[in-house]
Amino acid sequence: MTFKELKQFLGEINIKIDDLYAEKLFNECDRSHSKMLEGPEIEEFYKRLTHRNEIEVIYSKYAGSKGKMSVEDLENFLRMEQREDVGLNEAVALIQKYELDEAAKEKKLMSRDGFLMYLQSSDGLVLNPRHTLVYQDMSQPLNHYFISSSHNTYLMEDQLKGPSSTEAYVRALTKGCRCVELDCWDGPNGDPVIYHGYTLTSKILFKDVIRTVKEYAFKNSEYPVVLSLETHCSMDQQKVMAHHMKTILGSMLLTAPLGGKMPTHFPSPEQLKGKILVKGKKLQLQDHSMTSPESLQGEEEESVSEEDEAADLPEEKGMPKKSKLKLARELSDLVVFCKSVHFPDFETARETQAFYEMSSFGESKAFKLAEESANSFVIHNTRQLSRTYPRGTRTDSSNYNPVDLWNAGCQIVALNFQTSDNSMDLNQGKFQQNGFSGYILKPRFMRDGQTRFNPTSITQGEWLTPKKLHVMIISGQQLPKENKNKNNSVVDPLVRIEISGVPRDVCSAETEHIEDNGFNPSWNKNFQFDICVPELALVRFVVEDHDTASRNDFVAQYTLPFMSLQNGYRHVPLLTKEGNPIASSSIFVHIMVVDQ
Repeated sequence: MTFKELKQFLGEINIKIDDLYAEKLFNECDRSHSKMLEGPEIEEFYKRLTHRNEIEVIYSKYAGSKGKMSVEDLENFLRMEQREDVGLNEAVALIQKYELDEAAKEKKLMSRDGFLMYLQSSDGLVLNPRHTLVYQDMSQPLNHYFISSSHNTYLMEDQLKGPSSTEAYVRALTKGCRCVELDCWDGPNGDPVIYHGYTLTSKILFKDVIRTVKEYAFKNSEYPVVLSLETHCSMDQQKVMAHHMKTILGSMLLTAPLGGKMPTHFPSPEQLKGKILVKGKKLQLQDHSMTSPESLQGEEEESVSEEDEAADLPEEKGMPKKSKLKLARELSDLVVFCKSVHFPDFETARETQAFYEMSSFGESKAFKLAEESANSFVIHNTRQLSRTYPRGTRTDSSNYNPVDLWNAGCQIVALNFQTSDNSMDLNQGKFQQNGFSGYILKPRFMRDGQTRFNPTSITQGEWLTPKKLHVMIISGQQLPKENKNKNNSVVDPLVRIEISGVPRDVCSAETEHIEDNGFNPSWNKNFQFDICVPELALVRFVVEDHDTASRNDFVAQYTLPFMSLQNGYRHVPLLTKEGNPIASSSIFVHIMVVDQ
């Protein structure tokens, strides 16, 4: 077999390998230097590729005297090591699914190769496979969910001169985002445009964005999408915006309360499946509980409230000062459950605001409230929606850490999806559960309007369910070299475990680095972490390329909710900086979660 033929053969039997490592191994096995492998050489290549001492030890411990795992042996392994409540039927199903040797399969035996295939499959991954489906109750009010949300969705790069594109909406929506932002301004020929006002970012037509949303909104998730409008358009172009949304989105667009009457709380994601909601300003007299839209005539002037991002930008020469904005009734009519209002304070909001009135908080104000009035913020969010967004000075499209705002119960924590960083890793890790639907049900103690939960000061309560997390980092498989410009083409890997959650749970620990081995590095390093509020915790595995002379290079990472961890021997599938899977790369670990 030539190298190309061998790669094709490995693909056919579902074995993936990085080209760099495959070529190195191929050359080492090519004893005849003919650039082809023959019988014994192919066998050596396969054995060296698939042989892993750590797997051999585990397999030998549980395999019976015949040298292969029986159904009973496999059931014993699943119960003792993987902590799975399974029986013989489940063990048989795994053999049928992953055993490569037909003769062994017929005898209901699992070989070493079949065992390795199982451990590298979705059943053997660190993420609970049941959590890759929608498994949570989706019939709770909308504000009882964390909602994956994007800031300045139209931007591909920075906030000052980068391009705007409908492709940015495609990327966000296909990444599970359920709340996208549209900054709307007057455009030529009476057609509104979207761009970052008072900057050199390029402009795209509003109607093109709406068409894109219609096409991609429900490709990856059937649950509702929120269009967060920041409107700076004239009256005429506001009417055009309303016309485009109604004619393009059609029945997808929610234009009235379900059943025709405003309820006392939000409908659920389940009730709003396939619907697109508009978040924006609404005429003050136009309240569904008091007045029908048909009885309203004319328009009303509303001043730009502090919740508008434009109001948070530092005033610069050439930028107009805050001015009053006339709001067209046609656009106001489309706002049903997400009416944008100024946030006064928690007490006033509780006494005077309706459940469908929501505020947006700039990063600085949001963090101040989350730090100084965390319990009040949590209670506020049991009744109303809150949106947070990065401060205007983040012109490089960097992100804040979203965890503290999730801890305060904020549902719509908007991030710059175009930026690959730790914050987006946490966001994508959190939202990969529940079928990647973009909606995660908040813990019960964050849905109770009388809750005493305070993430900054943990006291006794249902939220306090202490766990001890034992993690053994065993080995790595085919870790890529991220920085190809460095002289040494082989990675010197180390693994760091980072715990995010309530401040009391935040911590990290890391292994030593392994010199010149990205193919099969071995650490066998044990760590322990105390977690007091597991329902809010995230676990992030980070692989770095050690460098004595400069900062370590990022290699790969994987983040998941603590509650989605599987016990036992598991593979951690690794992702690139952009969040894309690296087919051949993983970390092999042993996980054990123990009640305290």
